[in-house]
Amino acid sequence: MLNHVVLMKFKSSVEESDITELEEMLDDLPNKITELHSFEFGRDIIRSIRSFDFALISLFANPEALERYRQHRDHQPVLKKIKQICETVATVDFQGSDAGSVDIERTGWDIRPI
Repeated sequence: MLNHVVLMKFKSSVEESDITELEEMLDDLPNKITELHSFEFGRDIIRSIRSFDFALISLFANPEALERYRQHRDHQPVLKKIKQICETVATVDFQGSDAGSVDIERTGWDIRPI
């Protein structure tokens, strides 16, 4: 599976209503774009000096599915909104690893319930 991560830094002049509108637009995408296997987004809650303001993480079957998502007509207004309200946008796309394949015995992790 292909992980698509987007980090956004809003312009200092951005209004709360703009962020809310972006969230509403994003929330509707999985209902319109079947290529999305998983889709999560949210505002930064730590707000450290190096933090971005907003993040999006989505999961696709392969690079071709990601490209169909990027070109999809329902994704285009979201891109326009992001360009309008963000001063910086960073992305990374990577093949995910299977956390289920971690050898617990070898790592020494304590997985007892709390």
